[in-house]
Amino acid sequence: MRGKSLAIYNFGMFRQRADHPSIQGFHDRNDRNFAAAEQSGGFVARSGYADEPGPPSWGRQVYPRFHVDHGDGWAPSTLSLWRDLGSLMAFSYAGFHGETLRHARDWFVEPQWPPYVLWWVEPDRMPLWAEGVARLEHLHDHGASAFAFDFKHPYDEHGHPTAIDRAALRQRKTDDRTRVD
Repeated sequence: MRGKSLAIYNFGMFRQRADHPSIQGFHDRNDRNFAAAEQSGGFVARSGYADEPGPPSWGRQVYPRFHVDHGDGWAPSTLSLWRDLGSLMAFSYAGFHGETLRHARDWFVEPQWPPYVLWWVEPDRMPLWAEGVARLEHLHDHGASAFAFDFKHPYDEHGHPTAIDRAALRQRKTDDRTRVD
């Protein structure tokens, strides 16, 4: 039996409509970012989107109360599972995804909410989009806890505050850089 998985839900809002030319750089990187995640050490699974090819959607996609519709009906968000904190953090801030994050200000409004939330999920269970939204809002409203946390205030799978092993993280980043994209 596999141990718990680390879930991440992230949510952003574009500065313009999704079809605006200023957002194209985000769209151009999207498939490559999904592929990089799926090839990354520690990746378990991700939710797809109901109206798109790819993995099945983990429930109906919903957005947090911070969402403001630009008339295009959606906002960028993802929901995925990872083996551990270090694997997810290494993927998030290094490699192609890390490069993409450095351009986030070009595409997204400065959030007045947490841009992502982490929590532990029981083995062989897929979290629902609505669960990610509820936990993101909880993190915003109440701060970090075992229920909803971030990389700055992490919790282990037993619900205890923990620290991220920075030496192991540096090694994972090095390992990921040696992979061919």
